[in-house]
Amino acid sequence: MIDKLRRLTTSHGALQTGSGLASGVLALALSLLCLMAVAAFHFPQYLTTPQLREVYDVELMRRLLYGALVLSGAIALFNGVFRRVPWLSAATFALITLSLALGGHKVPVNDFPEGTPYIGLDWFILDLLGSTLIFVFIEKLWPLRREQPVFRAEWQTDLQHFFVNHLMVGFVLLAANLAVHRLFGWAATDGVQGWVQSLPFWAALPLLMLVADLVQYAVHRAYHEVPALWRLHAVHHSVKTMDWLAGSRMHLLEVIITRTLVLAPIVVLGFAKEVIDAYIVIVGFHAVLIHANVNLRFGWLRHVFVTPAYHHWHHAQDDEAIDRNYAAHFPFIDRLFGTAVRSTHEWPQQYGVVGDGVPSGLWQQTLHPFRRRRQR
Repeated sequence: MIDKLRRLTTSHGALQTGSGLASGVLALALSLLCLMAVAAFHFPQYLTTPQLREVYDVELMRRLLYGALVLSGAIALFNGVFRRVPWLSAATFALITLSLALGGHKVPVNDFPEGTPYIGLDWFILDLLGSTLIFVFIEKLWPLRREQPVFRAEWQTDLQHFFVNHLMVGFVLLAANLAVHRLFGWAATDGVQGWVQSLPFWAALPLLMLVADLVQYAVHRAYHEVPALWRLHAVHHSVKTMDWLAGSRMHLLEVIITRTLVLAPIVVLGFAKEVIDAYIVIVGFHAVLIHANVNLRFGWLRHVFVTPAYHHWHHAQDDEAIDRNYAAHFPFIDRLFGTAVRSTHEWPQQYGVVGDGVPSGLWQQTLHPFRRRRQR
């Protein structure tokens, strides 16, 4: 069984329909996430994100955990009864049994100290579940490349990036906040912050998005034009298959640098917390959508907001796409600075770094910027 699991997790391609493999993988993944959730219940001070703890209801989380345990067990039982990939059912039952032995959804959560070092295991679980349910559904409903499987080539690498960047959320937030206040705190003025905080929500949110995108444009362009920064950003561009998981491939150092520089004007200008929270939700969804394997038509909105087609061109290897389409939210910024793609084709055909000089695998990609010269 261990050997079969190893082969499964290192393979890629479409899952054979009617064999129970797809449902078996779903049950196994759910049971693994359940085990992680049980661990988070046991050690909330170290494995959960303080910002999330403030907003979600523990009893609701318990019900979700219980439902996931029942669903994964039911799928595994069905496959086991009809002898469909029984080794997957056995692995699922082993994880469910371990989760229940550790307390399952009934693990008590007592008072625990705040301010401890933490990793965002709860953020990883909830975001992976939500993103998978939403974006796999969207990609299957409106696919750009219908033949592209969910488990496409190098999905393991991007899932590893997704995992690490979510677990390190505490470190990233701490590093970014510290850098912002140390480097840019001097620029904050009560007058400007008072004016910004007096704006109504409907005016403050688009202003924040515009400020963030102008800064992001400058930072993003620097990643392409400064050789040392390109070595970091090339990791993100090395993905050759665009889908909802592709945007997760980012070097951790780039994540820290970008979030610090984009967060700086938001903090200095003093935007209200509810405006910042709304922006985080919007940018989180939008960043995944523009990398997704979707062929959505946005009509006139494509001239106002960055769409998947617009951002896919940024990842293309076509000559007209190199160092173009930097904007994250508003395409007029690229048109203003002369960096918008001009092409007669709606979608590019090939993605990745020209020359294909970035290695595969999380560890190799983490070390790559410090080993190799710039490759375009």
